[in-house]
Amino acid sequence: MRSLSLGRLEGDANEITGVDVDSRRIQPGDLFVAVSRGEAFLDDARARGAVATLVPEDAFAALAALGSTVRDRSEARVVAITGSVGKTSTKDILAALLRPHLRTVAAPEGFNTEIGLPLTLCRIEPDTEVVVTEMGMRGLGQIRHLARIARPHVGVITSIAPVHLEALRSLENIARAKAELLEELPTGAVAILPDDVPELEPFVPGGLDVRRFPEPDAVLRDGRTYVRWHGRDVCFDFAARHQAANVAAALTAADVLGVEPPSEPVEVVFSRWRSQETELPGAGLLINDAWNANPVAMRAALAHLHERADGRRTVAILGEMAELGADAPRYHREIGECAAGTDVVLGVGELARGYEPDEWVATAAEAVDVARGLVRPGDAILVKGSRSVGLEVVAEALTEART
Repeated sequence: MRSLSLGRLEGDANEITGVDVDSRRIQPGDLFVAVSRGEAFLDDARARGAVATLVPEDAFAALAALGSTVRDRSEARVVAITGSVGKTSTKDILAALLRPHLRTVAAPEGFNTEIGLPLTLCRIEPDTEVVVTEMGMRGLGQIRHLARIARPHVGVITSIAPVHLEALRSLENIARAKAELLEELPTGAVAILPDDVPELEPFVPGGLDVRRFPEPDAVLRDGRTYVRWHGRDVCFDFAARHQAANVAAALTAADVLGVEPPSEPVEVVFSRWRSQETELPGAGLLINDAWNANPVAMRAALAHLHERADGRRTVAILGEMAELGADAPRYHREIGECAAGTDVVLGVGELARGYEPDEWVATAAEAVDVARGLVRPGDAILVKGSRSVGLEVVAEALTEART
């Protein structure tokens, strides 16, 4: 054992081949960093093959130092993706475009925090050519902090939308927070931004190579999405027209990195609980979009449900949308109006009363039994709500019931 300024290190740091904070994911050769209550799992991490363990004095500072150290040793180009809506899906699409051509490391799932971003950087290998990172935020200053760890060459902002209004109060402040990424890019770096987002324009610094992407035309055919891009159709293996803007952002980033869209369908593996589709008995369909929710994403998800229903009875299991501040009741009423054409709506959470649902429950646990009673064979079902609601348990219960 030896003592570091970052905390207490045990084991052989010279033999480390990976880093993780969850003892259940530890592989032989990993460093286990005991964040939060992780000190209770030191023995479990060692039993799974951790060659070293670190109990940090400051978990965020320790992980930032580890991620920065790995980043310093790599010549890989780094892409940073942020935005109110679509950052994880854009990351997944971009990774799918890049991997056939470049040795790519991409953030797993939604690794976009002070913990997740350094863990992504710690996945860099000596031969890595591109790193696709994701950056989330809950307030001002957080994107700047993450960008200083990752030091990206390319910055992507997918959207500016009413998310985190409870803390940031206005779309202007949301744009200011997201634009911290642009301020940290070096002179001459590429900034990829959506067309026609006036809130963002005052915060775009000079000296950047700004590329803008529109929301392109997209059609669904035979369970695939065809996106019109620079005069030709690019095929993706998912049926989700609402991903068109995310596709455009990813295609723009791929072009910056020298990767042309392929002629064959692009196979995208989306992170869990993001528009995941599962077939149910009687030709039913479950759309599990339970990861998170905000007004823009909720509207898109409802439109997607109705497009995918293809004549089937529609059921929307909608959790409340968190962190919307004083206007939260209004946003919920507006989503209720969008959901009016849905055959059955089940609201979950106090604010979800604003949807004026056919059925209402307080918690996801209660929603499991109610949903089982509402759903019929052959239904098209959407499950979506804020992370705090935890509606994935409803989707899992409905999936288990299919057999």
